[in-house]
Amino acid sequence: MKKVALSEKHIALGAKMVPFAGYSMPVQYSGINDEHIAVRSGVGVFDVSHMGEFILKGKNALDLIQRVTSNDASKLVDGGVQYSCFPNDSGGIVDDLLVYRIDELTYMLVVNASNIDKDWAWVQKFNTKEVEMHNISDQTSLLAVQGPKAVKVLKGLTEMDIEGMKYYTFEKGTFCGIDNVLVSATGYTGAGGFEVYFENEHANKIWDAIFAAGAENDIKPIGLAARDTLRLEMGFCLYGNDINDTTSPLEAGLGWITKFTKEFTNASNLQKQKEAGVSKKLVGFELIDKGIPRQGYEIVDAVGNKIGNVTSGTMAPSLKKAIGMGYVYKDFSKADTEIYISVRNKQLKAKVVRTPFYKN
Repeated sequence: MKKVALSEKHIALGAKMVPFAGYSMPVQYSGINDEHIAVRSGVGVFDVSHMGEFILKGKNALDLIQRVTSNDASKLVDGGVQYSCFPNDSGGIVDDLLVYRIDELTYMLVVNASNIDKDWAWVQKFNTKEVEMHNISDQTSLLAVQGPKAVKVLKGLTEMDIEGMKYYTFEKGTFCGIDNVLVSATGYTGAGGFEVYFENEHANKIWDAIFAAGAENDIKPIGLAARDTLRLEMGFCLYGNDINDTTSPLEAGLGWITKFTKEFTNASNLQKQKEAGVSKKLVGFELIDKGIPRQGYEIVDAVGNKIGNVTSGTMAPSLKKAIGMGYVYKDFSKADTEIYISVRNKQLKAKVVRTPFYKN
């Protein structure tokens, strides 16, 4: 079991540590609801150092990224970030990721912790033009400082323009007196905020500085459980739940990151699927009857015929209602369609709703 650089810090803070993607990670501190609300209304810090980071360098770096990702990375400028995915050969998704353009010849790919080895092998497979590749995952720490008060907390720790940083852009510079720190206006919560990348050796100094700066704003450490409820309220996909090797990006509602203006893995088949129309779609739903939907539960119609499966579900702390996502046949995918979630031989009434569930 791998440990992140701040593992002892989390244990000292009373975190409940659990195995996750091969790492020992903090799942919660004070409680999921308390941590969730702290991020929605104030500011919280997630240690997500288990995520993977790859550096791609050279004159053919962009060409490689274009061939293995679905989005059009040629649209990126220096300091830009793009959400994308790696399509596989059979219509599914190897992983979803972020693409950072450092400069014309240098890019950083940020991938999911559980897929680091798989993704590295996948990109290497297509590296036929001698792009310089570095897997810096084990040397890199990542803190997500999320919430409406994140700007207040971070702006005094750097000369980088935290207040003026636009969504899905980043800067590299000095942070807490440490050089070569990357700060991006990204996150997985829908609450606003930043993600801070740095070398492991600086982890304790940066963590302590952020918490000292945030003390007057009641900053809190946040675990992975609240990260999941926050992302689900926004309708963000989680790899392994809502998307995987068998789910098409078009079925998952990710047509907006699937650009057929270039050649990429399985593009022709995905374009045919777009033209023909998908047979199932990922939808959001909220329960009308009392209960909580969980991954794997069957979705059925009014007479009990199976029409899909739940991929994610929870009792949403911000909304005080049970919500979920799942794949259903296209005929059942319109907003306000009545569906039922099969829970322990009971059929709980629900309705399809548009995401995000939580609206600021």
